[in-house]
Amino acid sequence: MSSQSNDYEIALESWLIENRLKYVAVDQQKRNHFARNSVKSFDFLLYNNRAGLCPDAADMIVAEVKGRLYKGTNFASLSGLQNWVTQDDVIGLEDWQSVLQESSARQKVEAVFVFAYRFEKIDVETDGRATYDFCDNRYAFLAVKLDDYRKLMKVRSPKWKTFSVPAADFRQIAKPLGQFLL
Repeated sequence: MSSQSNDYEIALESWLIENRLKYVAVDQQKRNHFARNSVKSFDFLLYNNRAGLCPDAADMIVAEVKGRLYKGTNFASLSGLQNWVTQDDVIGLEDWQSVLQESSARQKVEAVFVFAYRFEKIDVETDGRATYDFCDNRYAFLAVKLDDYRKLMKVRSPKWKTFSVPAADFRQIAKPLGQFLL
C-alpha cells in the first residue's frame, strides 16, 4: 500500500487491493504545472476491469476521492449525503482527463469523483448496498462521472469556491464504485 494522506483514501486503496484492481496512487504532495498554472493532483488512476466487456466503459479512470462522514441511519435511500467539491477539484479533474486522453489515443479516459462515506453509526440500514469494513469503520464508495457532476452542480459557497449537486440529482448520478470497475 502507498502512503495515502487520509483514512478515506487508505480505506479505498485497501478495497482496490482486496478486489484485485489495478491502480496507481498519486502523491498529493506534488502538483504538476500546465501553462504556468498549478493543477491539483488527483488521488488514483484506476484501470477498469470492465473495459474489454463493456464498450462504453473507460479504460482509465482519473479518480478524486472526497471523504465524507455519514451521520444518518438509512444509507439505502442515499439521503443526507454531503457531495461538495471545490473549484480546484473540478478544474484539476478536467485538466487531467484532457491531458491523459490526449496522451492515450487508444484508451478512453474518464474522470470521476469517488465519494467515500464513512458511517458514524454502526447500525446504518443499507438495504443491500455495498459497504466495506476497514479498521473498525464501515465505508461506502459512490462514484460520479465528472461530466454528470458538472451538468448538475450548483454554487455552494462563492467565498470558498465550492459546488454541490442537489440531493435528488445526486441520487440519480451516484453509482457504487464497483459498477465502474468490476
